[in-house]
Amino acid sequence: MENPLGQRLLELSGPVLLTGHTGFKGTWMTFLLEHLNVPVVGYSLPPEKDSLFDRADRSGAVLEAFGDVRDYEALEEFLDLHKPSTIIHMAAQPLVLKSYENPRETFDVNVMGTVNVLDIAFKKEFVKAIIIVTTDKVYRNDNSGRAFVESDPLEGKDPYSASKVGTEAVVAAWQQISKVSGGPIVASVRAGNVIGGGDFAKNRIIPDLIRGVINGTPVQVRNPNSTRPWQHVLDPLCGYLLTLEEILEPRYLSSVNFSPKEQSLPVAKIVEIATSFWEQIKIEVAATKSLDMKEFQVESTELNLDSNLAANLLGWRPRYSQEESVLSTVKWWKDFLNNEVSAEELCRRDIAIFLKN
Repeated sequence: MENPLGQRLLELSGPVLLTGHTGFKGTWMTFLLEHLNVPVVGYSLPPEKDSLFDRADRSGAVLEAFGDVRDYEALEEFLDLHKPSTIIHMAAQPLVLKSYENPRETFDVNVMGTVNVLDIAFKKEFVKAIIIVTTDKVYRNDNSGRAFVESDPLEGKDPYSASKVGTEAVVAAWQQISKVSGGPIVASVRAGNVIGGGDFAKNRIIPDLIRGVINGTPVQVRNPNSTRPWQHVLDPLCGYLLTLEEILEPRYLSSVNFSPKEQSLPVAKIVEIATSFWEQIKIEVAATKSLDMKEFQVESTELNLDSNLAANLLGWRPRYSQEESVLSTVKWWKDFLNNEVSAEELCRRDIAIFLKN
């Protein structure tokens, strides 16, 4: 890289606005930006109980407001107050199974929330570049295992992935507005199954394993043969920042994938790696009929991404293998629960180690 990570952001007059800063990835991003000395302001719903934001006691750590991206007036007031030069839009309803329970809310947050962010930003001359965080699940997936490239067709079969395809359509529309009428450059960024210390979301394999440790109970493993591109949270976050800096040049960039180098690993392998490192993690093999069969039908079984564009254009590479990502995540939790190291200290430690690789 010609410039150190974050250097171009430091040269701007305004901070980075991070929506969804109280979420798992958002909390890690605020730690990362602080490490890079890049000013950041946050706009998000209040943190959930037992979230990384909550465990790390991040309330007030950055200039922030607790609000909903669907609240147009409140969001615009926040932008006018802080005048961000760039925006990283992470605020979303991110869970597949929850999207089945609340499909309308999922579309409202993910699609119209993005519309609000872009519509407001395009009225502000101080905003220069915007990245919208979507997902690897936007691609039309036939479960062939082929690694998707950015130009592949998009299609969502469940409410979550369909809402993110809608988000991609919103991004494409505002990219066209930027070309025709001027305005900030906009790009979408797509990553795989992101893991890391502090994630406690429901129906995610590592958080489920950690809940088992906390509760002293074995965990039933869902979809053991399903593959995912597992990656440590810091890998795509660094990719997001590189993308943001790239479009500040300004250079037009539609979308970018971030994924591990290796073929995606099955859930069973992730469980094997975790249990071999931490003996307190216990699993049980349950009869299929004892599990909710709906859970076996709602998510794709094969999922791989191609991140050659990120490598060739941005000089990005995954610093951790999938196994290293799992081990780093489990070590974070082991140190937090058994060794009583604070969540803040663990995040700062992991960032320092990661950026030295």
